[in-house]
Amino acid sequence: MDEPQFLKLINDHQGIIFKICQVYRDIKEDREDLFQEITFQLWKSRKTFKNNSKISTWIYRIALNTAIATFRKKRHPVEYLPSLPDLPDETANENMALRQERLFAALKQLDDSDKAIITLYLEDLSYQQIADIIGISENYVGVKLNRIKTKIQKIIV
Repeated sequence: MDEPQFLKLINDHQGIIFKICQVYRDIKEDREDLFQEITFQLWKSRKTFKNNSKISTWIYRIALNTAIATFRKKRHPVEYLPSLPDLPDETANENMALRQERLFAALKQLDDSDKAIITLYLEDLSYQQIADIIGISENYVGVKLNRIKTKIQKIIV
């Protein structure tokens, strides 16, 4: 894969990388740094992609591994949002943004493997795709997702 192909790949799949950065970093500058690190790791690994899986599966695997590895190297203080009640006079967009903030705050409280699984689930990947990326069975993905959803509900409520 040459440079123009790689740049197109990053452009076409930047949403995947942004979502991983959002879940694993709180501060905008840290998210930008992580995005650059993931892009660098993808560039370094581009020759290892053998077309045995979808390109998005390969990107997810590298992005998640990079986010987890750099998170462990440099512990970032996590800023949790308090549980906020829904305000009746808010517009639908403001209410949705508030709910999204609460969800991301809850996701940041999960352990690394749970974060990875729920992030992939929120990207509408199938259980089989998640299993391929994470390296667990499809049935175990279902079990883990049920447990994660329960954890998130307890955190948000």
